[in-house]
Amino acid sequence: MVSFMRNSASSAYRGSEFLVGLDLGTSKITVVVAEREGPSGEAQIIGIGQAPSTGIRKGQIVNIDQTVKSLKRAIEDAENMVGQNLSEATVAFSGANVQSIKKKGLISLGRSPRTVIRFDIERVIESAQNDLSVPGGQMILHTIPVEYSLDGTSGIDDPLGMAGMRLEIELMSVIVPVAIVQNVKNCVTRAGLGVSGLVIKPLASSLGALTSEEIVVGSVVVDFGGGTCGVSVFSEGRPKHLAVISVGGEHITNDIAVVLKIPTNKAEEIKKELSLFSDSILAEQDKLEFEYMGRAYACPLDKLTDVVQCRVEELFSIYIKNEIAASGVTSLPGGLVITGGGSKSAGIDQYLAKLVNMPVRVSLPLDSGRMPPSRNGVEYTCAAGIIRYVLEKERDPLKYIDYSFESENINIADPIVPALPAKKTVFQNVVNLFKELF
Repeated sequence: MVSFMRNSASSAYRGSEFLVGLDLGTSKITVVVAEREGPSGEAQIIGIGQAPSTGIRKGQIVNIDQTVKSLKRAIEDAENMVGQNLSEATVAFSGANVQSIKKKGLISLGRSPRTVIRFDIERVIESAQNDLSVPGGQMILHTIPVEYSLDGTSGIDDPLGMAGMRLEIELMSVIVPVAIVQNVKNCVTRAGLGVSGLVIKPLASSLGALTSEEIVVGSVVVDFGGGTCGVSVFSEGRPKHLAVISVGGEHITNDIAVVLKIPTNKAEEIKKELSLFSDSILAEQDKLEFEYMGRAYACPLDKLTDVVQCRVEELFSIYIKNEIAASGVTSLPGGLVITGGGSKSAGIDQYLAKLVNMPVRVSLPLDSGRMPPSRNGVEYTCAAGIIRYVLEKERDPLKYIDYSFESENINIADPIVPALPAKKTVFQNVVNLFKELF
């Protein structure tokens, strides 16, 4: 039985007027600061700090000291922008070996119909959690109710207050290695910030990119980052699948560097200058010619575009297609929404629309119009989504049930399961249950 303790869903506020999110990326670390009018008000992003990311490869921390230095620079940049010292943040991170596993739970409400109360929802969530085996060295970072059913009627978003005799749930658990979480927490705390919560990057990015209609009708979000691609599938207002693929924009840069036999920094520059997905590129010139460090280079453009497009085709036609299939969602009228630094390549949306045979759009952050100029592009969608994530958790603590960071140490040897956020004691819940019955 999972113990009922207070989750830190609202801990990002804690009497402060600021909400802070930290996007721990492979290419860049971003710190977003939002201000709101009181504990229940809407948040306005007032500052974004950033710094080049060192010490992180393919979304995973590979050098603690370098990562801490990058974090400190990004935090300092954000503090200078807002004129305040920051104390804690909700951290979005990525990494390999992320699993999304669905389980079902069922409880009886009695021999005659009665109203569903919060205690019943907690019980049915626990029944699904108890059916999940978490290996040692792993932890459930997110527990997300996907769908409720009441007396066989499915598609229920929130059964609270509805009447029935049998309550069922489909629950998605996002499982990550404990070591990754511990490394993230250690780096952030060494950089001078407390960790009020963690969120997997695909979830934060999707909240930062998707409109309410796209969340309901069914959409796929791909956060095309430097070292990884985050994939999230939404339908009927809920996330149905979350995944991280260890392929990103840096792989395209490396492909260009190998073809041209140049360092990756020059390859990155060429990648940003060329429209590698545009149909008109070959009509303009048939060769790429440039000088670098006193040497002349020349390469057929069709060879370069073939290499880059083959990499992207492999990513979307195989890896991302497999993740969509794993979600079980077959209808996606909202199409494919791409964001992140890799989505800045000119013509990539038209190219992908032909490749995946569905509508494709490149998404800026939903709040881009209210974000600082020059720091409101596609590469900041995840950072903006962290703020939306914190606000959604505060409005509905049972929407995303996460690991509580009340304890300082995490035992890597044991599987870790998040505790449900309880507003009342178990005794009070039982009392309420009897009131409902009698």
